[in-house]
Amino acid sequence: MFKLILLAFILSYLLSAKELSPNLRFYSTGYVNSFVVNDEHLYAGNDMGTVDVFDIKTQKIINRIALPLLTTVANKLIPQNIISVDYLNGKILILSIGENAYRNVWIYENYELKQIVDESKKLTIKKALFANDEKILFGTFGSEIILHDTRENYNLYTSHVTQSTMGGIVLNSDKSKMVMSYESGEIRVIDVMSSNVEHIYSSQNVDNVYDVAYSNGVIITAGQDRRVAVYRDREKDYHLKSNFLVYAVGLSPSGKTGAYSSGDEQNIQLFDTETKILGDTLVAHKSRINQIWFKNEKEIFSVGSRNTIFYWKLD
Repeated sequence: MFKLILLAFILSYLLSAKELSPNLRFYSTGYVNSFVVNDEHLYAGNDMGTVDVFDIKTQKIINRIALPLLTTVANKLIPQNIISVDYLNGKILILSIGENAYRNVWIYENYELKQIVDESKKLTIKKALFANDEKILFGTFGSEIILHDTRENYNLYTSHVTQSTMGGIVLNSDKSKMVMSYESGEIRVIDVMSSNVEHIYSSQNVDNVYDVAYSNGVIITAGQDRRVAVYRDREKDYHLKSNFLVYAVGLSPSGKTGAYSSGDEQNIQLFDTETKILGDTLVAHKSRINQIWFKNEKEIFSVGSRNTIFYWKLD
């Protein structure tokens, strides 16, 4: 009897799943590589060298943070490509590509832009994140993690985690742990302040993991092997199969609802991380999805390789 009730519930859930179009659209100055959202504002970093600050209610740009232009060998001025943006307590962390492909790191606070790392350091940083008000975490393509003290302008540690190229890096909600993914398919949970590896997951992905999401003890991955791996504390690991390479994933704050880029049409598929049941599909993207971000359990932002950021309000 219980099995029949469960089957009826699952069928009812599947039949209620639907395609959802976005409720709002935000149009940036250039192609958006990275964005972050707080309660009222959206910060979008693009390939035209600006971070566009949107008022979420009006969808209008209320500030535009512009990085200095670069001078090419042909003596032409070009914008810096911004590849990573983070936000904490009124400060915006910006990572951009310099003239020789090495990275520049900036902090924007109180309407002032300050450079804290320049190309002379010869770093190939892939992502920069706030660890707290004074410390910044860098993850490089070569799988180095660097904890940088902005107050003392000093690296507290530089740790080479593995020989594999880094895919993605994300922090948990209290910024005490980081999760890194690699081209080998491995996932590592690392203590932010000490750089000690606390756990290695390697059972579900067999190829490069492009992206990773981590929330409330749940980890999901976006794999070149067309798998979305799911790791949960004290639960059995599993994966979902997609019919196309999975480029981006997202998780709700509770870790209960997962999202991944699905199919060559680049939709976003929602699913329940506990039951594995597929839910609604978010449709609108026309290009590869770069980022999926849950503001809360019912609000999702995403961006593809274009200038439009989409917003969905779930039922």
